[in-house]
Amino acid sequence: MTRRTVRIAMNGVTGRMGYRQHLVRSILALREQGGLDLGNGETLWPEPVLVGRREHALRALAERHGLTEWSTDLDAVLADETLEIYFDAQVTSARVEAIRKAVAAGKHVYTEKPTAGDLAGALELARLATEKGVKHGVVQDKIFLPGLLKLKRLIDGGFFGRILSVRGEFGYWVFEGDWQDAQRPSWNYRAEDGGGIVVDMFPHWEYVLHELFGRVTGVTAHVATHVPERWDEHGKPYAATADDAAYGIFQLEGGAVAQINSSWTVRVNRDELVEFQVDGTHGSAVAGLRNCRVQHRSATPKPVWNPDIPATEPFREQWQEVPDNATFDNGFKAQWELFLRHVVLDEPYQWDLLAGARGVQLAELGLRSSAEGRRLEVPEVTL
Repeated sequence: MTRRTVRIAMNGVTGRMGYRQHLVRSILALREQGGLDLGNGETLWPEPVLVGRREHALRALAERHGLTEWSTDLDAVLADETLEIYFDAQVTSARVEAIRKAVAAGKHVYTEKPTAGDLAGALELARLATEKGVKHGVVQDKIFLPGLLKLKRLIDGGFFGRILSVRGEFGYWVFEGDWQDAQRPSWNYRAEDGGGIVVDMFPHWEYVLHELFGRVTGVTAHVATHVPERWDEHGKPYAATADDAAYGIFQLEGGAVAQINSSWTVRVNRDELVEFQVDGTHGSAVAGLRNCRVQHRSATPKPVWNPDIPATEPFREQWQEVPDNATFDNGFKAQWELFLRHVVLDEPYQWDLLAGARGVQLAELGLRSSAEGRRLEVPEVTL
């Protein structure tokens, strides 16, 4: 078994998502398992080069994990000809310029979403990368999670018959920051810094719906800033200018309708932080991040509406758990493995910057739909 090294510039790994999911649970996890087996007598060994703005944070991170390469000079890192891949997990407002530089330097690009602040910027990145001939991918982690993989298994097996509707509930209460520390960074709640739940979550819903049920063809949305004042990481109050809740209706190719509520101002009364209920003519399912329950038409009970007596049926107990029947890896790591194989073996990979642009488009149209109070068509995105 021979070992091939791939050097990856990882920008933004001092942030929550970049550190936890991409560095620790993906790249370092691959190193801990001995590298990525390419299946041809060769193992791919990822070598991260940490990039960011805060020297002390990068140094501490590198020392914690026994890494030797880090830099606050992105231009110098991109000038290194031995470096093949650029990864971006920065705040959205800094992403476009950095990816432009990486593409110009001839690096393959893998990035968090949203890829840009608007559709024009997202399409520009897709066009530049395509013209340069570099490989490019966008993180679309939700479709690699166990619950949604089980849901896809049901769809592919014809369990639902004709799918009628999808109902999604996502969110949790994010503390305001005054009496308990907030679980999310303060920039998420400032529109001027690229914050807002629509730009964060609508790109997720676009690829989940697109991959599992069909292309989104129309959107009606209402967004709100329910909590207008929050406290930042230094305990100082600030005006929350970005939306913290969004209520969306999405028309899908083929006729199904999806309704998804997204909120950082909701207290959780469900089994997982995100759940999707799918109803079809032959059966229904409720899928979360890890679990999935089903109810087939043959086992559907016959509830009768009678508000004068207490409900006696144990509705939740009338569903059947879908078994794992497989070993599910971390969703971020699974997609990293596919992208790395795409880069070094030229294996097919569909979640590129154009797919990322679709998510930006849906967020842009969702905000516009709310502002104008009307339904908007979602045209197909092309370069």
